Amino acid sequence: MYIKRDDAGGIALVSRDETLECSEYLPSDSPELIAFLMGSEVSRGQEHFQASDLAFVRVLEDVIELLMDKGVISFTDLPEPARDKVMERQSLRRRLNGLQLMSGSDEGSGVI
Repeated sequence: MYIKRDDAGGIALVSRDETLECSEYLPSDSPELIAFLMGSEVSRGQEHFQASDLAFVRVLEDVIELLMDKGVISFTDLPEPARDKVMERQSLRRRLNGLQLMSGSDEGSGVI
């Protein structure tokens, strides 16, 4: 994502594409960008914790997918609320990837 900063150094504007106004790049999982998009002032500690949670959720998704691919568990072994959440996350990820809001480093890097 590309951003424009205000006089105080905070994010003032966000764009998917680089423009004359938005020329500074921030990865889509940047705690600063997430806080701006959420519309709240979050302390640095909370920003880091949120970013860590998001990364950990991604790890858990990958572990669940790996266990299913290897036949260790099947999708139907998961409790219904967990199945619903997995399907919702997969749907959200497909939509975000379709909008190109996920950073290129997140998908296909081989790193979880």
